[in-house]
Amino acid sequence: MAKTANIEVKNQDILKSLREFFRSVLQLEDISAILVPLHLPMKNVVMPALITDPVHLDDADPLAPVFPMNGAKLVSRLTRKPVGGKIAVVLRSCEIRAYVELVKLKQGTTDETVILGTDCLGAYNNKDYLKFAGDDGKGSTVRFCESVLSGKGAAINGVDMATACKVCEYPVADGADISIGLLGMDTKKNLMAKALTLKGEELLNSLGLPQAGESGTRKAVVESLVAERKTCRDKMFAQTSEATGSLEKLTTYLANCINCYNCRVACPVCYCKECVFVTDVFNHEPSQYLQWARRKGVIKMPTDTIFYHITRMAHISTACVGCGQCSNACPNDIPVMELFRTVARRTQKAFDYEAGKNPEQAPPLSEFREQELSDVVGIN
Repeated sequence: MAKTANIEVKNQDILKSLREFFRSVLQLEDISAILVPLHLPMKNVVMPALITDPVHLDDADPLAPVFPMNGAKLVSRLTRKPVGGKIAVVLRSCEIRAYVELVKLKQGTTDETVILGTDCLGAYNNKDYLKFAGDDGKGSTVRFCESVLSGKGAAINGVDMATACKVCEYPVADGADISIGLLGMDTKKNLMAKALTLKGEELLNSLGLPQAGESGTRKAVVESLVAERKTCRDKMFAQTSEATGSLEKLTTYLANCINCYNCRVACPVCYCKECVFVTDVFNHEPSQYLQWARRKGVIKMPTDTIFYHITRMAHISTACVGCGQCSNACPNDIPVMELFRTVARRTQKAFDYEAGKNPEQAPPLSEFREQELSDVVGIN
């Protein structure tokens, strides 16, 4: 049975209690640094930061309802070669799942990491977060948590949660070494720290926290939230399938794409060192554009936008975790997350695979299975 302990919440201050927990982790002899979302001093922005001095944890804010980048990319960068010390990394569920995929793709290792995952209450997109937070960044996190945990929801002052979070059925960090629980807990008194791996159990033992059982209401609260999000998810799948069900509809859906490739850059599982779309393959001769225009009478500029998105769908739909960073990065607000999650859902279902859920399960197409897709290839 997984070891479970209490993180005491002092003065009803969740953030301060989490910071103290992270501080105690960082002060362990075998932990060299901690990667955690941090309020930057120069602007009301929360970004991941690698911290070695516990003093800087005073500005840590893992519950801030903003998600400027998927931290899996950073952890991959830190672990692709030996770093020379163990790092504790604080990640959301979708970040953990993306990191699992990157490890499977040989883009990082878990040898020198301890993953601390928190229940994810959701986030706003980058633009909406700035409207919501205003000049009160740290205070806005408290307001957000209180509203969500009390059941009032994330829609505050006309700003609502990002679609990716509304349809995410994984609010609990099941893939972490230690999962920190808020949902279904009396967060004015304590949070739950649950070791899910041997590595997590060893760390939890080192902290000497008081042992405790899991809250009796937690399971029901989590199940209710997951059911609500699955309903939203299935509605999104149906709407997106209808809106992109033909090449003509897909062309309309992606009409204002400018080939900035921001979605590729922001995607945590898009890991190629060089993308074919930024090579000379798509650096067409000027005369080629004129030939195309003469043949059809008109061509949309820039060209290759549909081909780019179809190529990306084929490339990463087996590894997509639905984090929503693609939509977050789009300058023209194209709902690319909805499209990619819809396609990924079908692809992963075909391979009986859920991206990032099982570290031991090989990615689709990475190994031969004699009985796989026999209905497609016609081999019995």
